Amino acid sequence: MGAYILRRILLMIPTLFGIMLLTFVIAQFAPGGPVEQMIAQLSGQNVSATQAISGSSQGDFAGQNVVKSTTETGAQGTGGYRGGRGLRPEILARIEKQFGFDKPPVERFFTMLWNYIRFDFGNSYFRDISVIDLIKEKLPVSITLGVWMTLLGYGISIPLGIRKAVKDGTRFDLWTSVVVIVGYSIPSFLLGVLLIVLFAGGSFWNIFPIRGIVSENWASLPWYQQILDYLWHITLPITALAVGAFATSTLLVKNSFLDEIRKQYVVTARAKGLSERGVLYGHVFRNAMLLVIASFPAAFVGAFFGGSLLIEAIFSLDGLGYLGYVSVLNRDYSVVFATLYIFSLLGLVINLVSDLMYMWIDPRIDFESRAV
Repeated sequence: MGAYILRRILLMIPTLFGIMLLTFVIAQFAPGGPVEQMIAQLSGQNVSATQAISGSSQGDFAGQNVVKSTTETGAQGTGGYRGGRGLRPEILARIEKQFGFDKPPVERFFTMLWNYIRFDFGNSYFRDISVIDLIKEKLPVSITLGVWMTLLGYGISIPLGIRKAVKDGTRFDLWTSVVVIVGYSIPSFLLGVLLIVLFAGGSFWNIFPIRGIVSENWASLPWYQQILDYLWHITLPITALAVGAFATSTLLVKNSFLDEIRKQYVVTARAKGLSERGVLYGHVFRNAMLLVIASFPAAFVGAFFGGSLLIEAIFSLDGLGYLGYVSVLNRDYSVVFATLYIFSLLGLVINLVSDLMYMWIDPRIDFESRAV
C-alpha cells in the first residue's frame, strides 16, 4: 500500500507540470493579455471586468499608480502592443515589468512553478490583493454550493438508485425514471431563472432572497437565526443545482446494482436463507458501489469549482467559479493559474483518496500487486 501511494504521489508531479505547461503555452498565444488590458485602460478603450465582481470594493486596481503616472506624462510615442500607439516606450516597459512580462517566457514559467511549489501565488494583476486572500474571500460560496450539491446529489441518487434496482420494471421504476430524465433535461440556469420568477419577487411570490448566502446583519443575529438565514438564502440556488445533479448518479447506481444482483453469488446467498435486505446490503452494496465511488472525485471537483458558474451569476453569488470566469476575461493570469493549480492538485489528491476507499469497501483489492 505504501509503495502504491508513493507512486501515485510521484505521478502527480509530471501531471501538474503538464497541466500548467499546456495552460501557460496557450496563454502566451491568447490575444489581449494583461499588458494589452492595461493599455486599453490607459487609452480609455476598456473597463476591466474585475469591476463587475460582486464585492470588488475590497482592493483597488493594482494598476492605478501606472494609470495615474501615465496620465501625468501625456504619453506619446509608439509601442509594439495592439493599442500601444501613443504610449511612450518607457511607460510600456513599466507596465511589462509590473506584470513580469519583461522576462523571457521560460524564465517566467519556471519562476511561477517554484513559487507555486511553495504555495506563493502572488497578487492579482488588477486588484490590490493577494491571490490567496482573494480565493479565501470567494471560498465560502463555493464550499456552500459544492458541498450541498454533492450531499444532496448522492444522498438522493444512492437510495433512489437502489430502490429502482429492487423495483426494476415496476411502475415505481417507470415514473421515477421519467422524473429523473425530466430533471436532468432542464438546465440548472434555466431552472434558476424559473425559481426567481416564481419565488423571489419575479412575477409571483417574494419568499426567498436572490443575493448573497447570508443577510447583511447576519453577524448580529442569534445562532439559530443565523442557521435559518443561511438556509433561507441558499434554498433557491441549491434547488436549481440539485434537481439535475442526481440523475446520472441515480442511473449509475441502479445499473450497478442490477448487474450485481444477477450474479451467481447473490443466488447462492439467497439459497443459504439470507434475507433480501441482508443480501442487498451485506453482499451487493459494497460491490455495486465501486463504480459510484470511481465517479465521485470528478463530480465533487466539478460541483465545487466549475459546476455552479451560471448559478453564481444568476443569484449574485461571488464564488470561485465566477472569479475564474472573470479572471479569464481580464487575463488576470495570476488568479487563473493559481486556481488551476490548486484545483488540479485537489483533484489528483481526491482521486487518490477514492482509490484508497476501494480497499476499504472491498478488501479483495490489493494495490501492492497492481501497477499504477
